[in-house]
Amino acid sequence: MAILVTGGAGYIGSHMVWALLDAGEDVVVIDRLSTGFRWAVAPQARFYLGDVGDETVLRQVFAENAIEAIIHFAGSIVVPESVADPLSYYENNTGKTRVLMSAALKAGVNRLIFSSTAAVYGTPDVAEPVSETAPLRPENPYGQSKLMSELMLRDVAHAHDFRYVALRYFNVAGADPQGRTGQSTDSATHLIKVACEAALGKRRSVSVYGTDYPTRDGTGIRDYIHVADLVEAHLCALAHLRRGGTSLVANCGYGKGFSVLDVLNAVTRAAGRPIAIEYGPRRAGDAAFVVADASLARKELGWVPRHDDLDRIVETAIAWEARLSHDVSNDIGTLRRRLAASGF
Repeated sequence: MAILVTGGAGYIGSHMVWALLDAGEDVVVIDRLSTGFRWAVAPQARFYLGDVGDETVLRQVFAENAIEAIIHFAGSIVVPESVADPLSYYENNTGKTRVLMSAALKAGVNRLIFSSTAAVYGTPDVAEPVSETAPLRPENPYGQSKLMSELMLRDVAHAHDFRYVALRYFNVAGADPQGRTGQSTDSATHLIKVACEAALGKRRSVSVYGTDYPTRDGTGIRDYIHVADLVEAHLCALAHLRRGGTSLVANCGYGKGFSVLDVLNAVTRAAGRPIAIEYGPRRAGDAAFVVADASLARKELGWVPRHDDLDRIVETAIAWEARLSHDVSNDIGTLRRRLAASGF
């Protein structure tokens, strides 16, 4: 039996594929490569180039593989983009999840692990860790589209022999400790990725939005989780479903926060050089404090994080960024040599 990973060529998805293979699983990947990379998919996985909302592709995948469970990462994740183009987010994150779930039910696949987000909570009322029982008040189409998918999962589980785990991510960062994959998307907006690019000269500076929050240094505080721990939570969710566990919604974070300046200081330490910082006013909708209460995942899934350290997260992120720079330089050098040999 195989595990189907949608969006398996993306940042988190590619880590998931490697983790599943490391655990001895048979893995199938579907990805349209809109933001992911074919080279990021482990060679042992069977790859289908296609859209998770394409019923023809899904029928082929389910017909050609004995799929036991689905880990569903495919979707769009950029909040400002969702505000500017909400319909594309409702189509890509919600509509296509419906298509996937329908195809799964027709194929007799009744286990799914869903990539959700802390954006379903909106801005917390108080500066304390957010639990799964907090009010669900998404403030943008991205968070709303993910919440709508969660509601579909809930309703399908009530109506059919179907069980799921929805994991609400907080701030995912870092890279595979073995250096096999990492955050490679161009124009990424995640703070640690941006800071690492600045430290390596790929960006001129890092912008800090707001220095007057009611926090210890005036900048916003977030819960950063290493991508390797996040994919481990998915492995735990898969084990939970395999042993007959009931459907579950759980946060994925460490339960402690670091400020924007904490992160920039960690990147400075890892890079061994200062980063140029540009300070600006707060952005609308940014909360002062967003940290997870992830005790449910630890209790119900048996999840035990192993990389709960900001410096470790940053070290793996900057090592991957340096590797990307090296690979790009080598590719450019190879191209120049080929052009020179051709008389250009």
